[in-house]
Amino acid sequence: MIDSYKVAALQLDSGKDIEKNLQSCASLIEQAAACGARLVSTPENTDFIRARYQDKMSVACKQADHPAIEMGRTLAARHGIVLHLGSLTILNDDGTLSNRSYLFGPNGEIIAHYNKIHMFDVQLSNGEIYQESKAFKAGDKAVLVDTPLGKLGLTICYDLRFPHLYRHLAKLGVKIMFVPAAFTVPTGKAHWESLLRSRAIENGCYIVASAQTGSHEGEKDTYGHSLIINPWGEILADGGSSEGIIYADIDLAQVDTVRKSIPSLQHDRDYS
Repeated sequence: MIDSYKVAALQLDSGKDIEKNLQSCASLIEQAAACGARLVSTPENTDFIRARYQDKMSVACKQADHPAIEMGRTLAARHGIVLHLGSLTILNDDGTLSNRSYLFGPNGEIIAHYNKIHMFDVQLSNGEIYQESKAFKAGDKAVLVDTPLGKLGLTICYDLRFPHLYRHLAKLGVKIMFVPAAFTVPTGKAHWESLLRSRAIENGCYIVASAQTGSHEGEKDTYGHSLIINPWGEILADGGSSEGIIYADIDLAQVDTVRKSIPSLQHDRDYS
């Protein structure tokens, strides 16, 4: 296993044009690999952001036909990297949609995928309404992957507010948690950094949180501020509000050090 390496988190401003979005994403992945990143992550909704359910359905692809899958295979193999596509909209055989992450190994194979478990069904104080469960079928399986770069845990956006998922993954040995997101501006300003740092501190793990930024269809604005956080809860990199890439050096030995110094993962107790 490789204990020390560079990780890159992409920050995107995805619109409704899949081809344009993937061209921008591919260019940034190429740039991250050229800069020495061994592990590269993209945000939620890497392929597109559409406001209406019928528009999502009109452009959604099955996994076998999705252009981002071929892009992921090609770029991972070309550069010998582990590539995490934060999420794509996938059309299932039964006609439902899944908000799904993919992890590609350095030979280009899909080594894992994860369907978002927790659906973002809320009405914000500014009047914005989100009803993710009307468009997507919720996942029901936590996913971790043992790779040469360590054990990786896959989550997506709203999952962040359910700490038991991260604790479960940490207890199974996960050292790096992905949190690709398209956080709203109001909730991002209030909670994004606090929640991500909390998940890192609680579980003594790295957090790689690639985010969407900018204004999207339906007057929906995303917060940006992609973050990479170490097991002590320190922010190693912040993407601000512009498209681009952030980098950080990963040292998996630090996970072991923090978990030994504060062994809270071993101290859970049953209670009534």
